[in-house]
Amino acid sequence: MGSRRIVTPIALVLSVVITASAVAQEARSTSRSCGKVLDSAVCTWVVTESGTAVELGATIPIALIEAVPLEAEMVWPPEQMATVALPSEARTALGFDHLAINWEAHGHPPTTFMAPHFDFHFYNLTQSEVRAIDCSDETKPRSIPAGYALPDVDIPGMGVLVGLCVPNMGMHAMPEGDLAETGAFEASMLVGYYGGEAAFIEPMVSRDRLLEKSDFALAVPVVENLPAGVRYPTEFRAEYDAAESQYRLVFTGFDSAGPSSAGD
Repeated sequence: MGSRRIVTPIALVLSVVITASAVAQEARSTSRSCGKVLDSAVCTWVVTESGTAVELGATIPIALIEAVPLEAEMVWPPEQMATVALPSEARTALGFDHLAINWEAHGHPPTTFMAPHFDFHFYNLTQSEVRAIDCSDETKPRSIPAGYALPDVDIPGMGVLVGLCVPNMGMHAMPEGDLAETGAFEASMLVGYYGGEAAFIEPMVSRDRLLEKSDFALAVPVVENLPAGVRYPTEFRAEYDAAESQYRLVFTGFDSAGPSSAGD
């Protein structure tokens, strides 16, 4: 009798635990979209929990970082290495459309960013909208994140790039501290604009930093006056998976209410 009284509660507890675990797994789901870049598979994803998007990111194989041409010809405007669509859930839940990757073999102005590096643009514009950016619209946003600058940069032989606008990309706002940095560039979080509105968020990371094969994080600024339906993250981390030889670029901290009305 005594043993039966003990066994029954434990069985009930185990049943509850197993059921709760199954419900949690069912409530959390991941949608992926993949593309081939220099013989490597680059995948984007969005993670939802109970229907709410909680994570947005991309998987970047170290083989891709190692395979890029070190003496690539400089062209203007810069050519995208690849675009990878984001899962449809990223569009409906967060307003993000696709990832565009640029390889800058020689870096680019301002001087801080002359080291060879990768641009990982997470766009809330469609690919056709990005291709239509010709920088003829010099409208700057009503506000940019605190501690950020949106400089006009004079490029010899090219003239002034208002807001550091690059055709087929947009304007680039960057941390003031990074602009003032004189040491070797490692990584920075940029915010892109065009037509006065937010267009992308961009972890820009040097090849040397990625080849260290170690985790790192970057501060993500508060971006105000977002277009309707667009929600930007507040946290970013890069996780290196040694077993899979790849990085996971992960954005989190999406405001459940959405920050699109901030600053209005």
